[in-house]
Amino acid sequence: MDSFIVTGIQQIGVGVSDVVKAFDFYRTHLGFDIRVFDEAAEANLMLPYTGGKPHKRRAILAINLNGGGGLEIWQYTSRTPQPPAFTPQLGDLGIFVAKLKTYDIQKAHSTLKQKTLTISEIYRHPAGFQHFYIQDVFGNYFEMMEAQDFFQKEKYPNGGINGAIIGVSNLQQSIDFYKKVLGFDKVLYLSENAHDFEDLSFFGKNKTYKRSLLTWSKQETAGFAALFGQPYIELVEWTNGTPRKIYENRFWGDLGFIHLCFDVRNMAALKNHCQKHNAPFTVDSGEKFSMGDAAGHFAYIEDPDGTLIEFVETKKVPILKKLNWYWKFSSNDIHKPVPKWMIKAFRFNRIRS
Repeated sequence: MDSFIVTGIQQIGVGVSDVVKAFDFYRTHLGFDIRVFDEAAEANLMLPYTGGKPHKRRAILAINLNGGGGLEIWQYTSRTPQPPAFTPQLGDLGIFVAKLKTYDIQKAHSTLKQKTLTISEIYRHPAGFQHFYIQDVFGNYFEMMEAQDFFQKEKYPNGGINGAIIGVSNLQQSIDFYKKVLGFDKVLYLSENAHDFEDLSFFGKNKTYKRSLLTWSKQETAGFAALFGQPYIELVEWTNGTPRKIYENRFWGDLGFIHLCFDVRNMAALKNHCQKHNAPFTVDSGEKFSMGDAAGHFAYIEDPDGTLIEFVETKKVPILKKLNWYWKFSSNDIHKPVPKWMIKAFRFNRIRS
């Protein structure tokens, strides 16, 4: 089998200092109330990004069943997670904003405004949709953007993760990377001439950028694609400042957005594809890796500025652990979708107040 599929954004990793407090915040404020796994273990495969030494950690994967990717909430337990030595700005290199989707932007805005978060006004994106930004209590930025592709519309006016805003040093180079390596072949917006943007003024005045918003032209159906929905990558090149790496002199897993993770089928073929495009795997777990009650194969590559992209080929995921009910993927049919009724069964893992 020489083909592979990238089915969607599985999750964004976020490093925190208190995983329980963070899960409770994201559950009550952003609807990530379904806990897929909660595991404490030693991260011994990420040595290139953890100072060459394994470290203990606790991780919770939480999803919003309205659709979109999840949050992998990650805390070091063998060391104190470190903040940046400087205050990151939009345009610094790395993941600066996690994108969320909403089917009712007015309700989402008013609901979050009542929670006394730092929140922007509602803007019109140059690509045409409405959106706004929030900063959570841990200092992380999220964008809430209008979208139509929801798995369901229950309880919350928003879904989960559907993309990220990533700071880059060379806009065209990064567009080429995300197009060729990850299939983001549809350009929804492109500004190659640097200027300021009203909808980015929330992050500071008198800053100029080149900017592009990318997505897929394909409509994926394999695996959990019905849950993940359409992915978006927004690339921002800061042109009147000197960008720094957000994770400069820090470890993967320290505070902030640590990686963007894509769900894939056929990791071996993907590995060859990445190698062909000068994006070799820097970490490869091999086929037998467990994460709590889930199991699979994970790997990492770097974008041209060192931003970490994770791939996960899920082999087994718990649907209802009390009944020993799991979904197991077959390598014989990588195009097979997970039945929607099975995805809806995740609701039995919902954590309530």
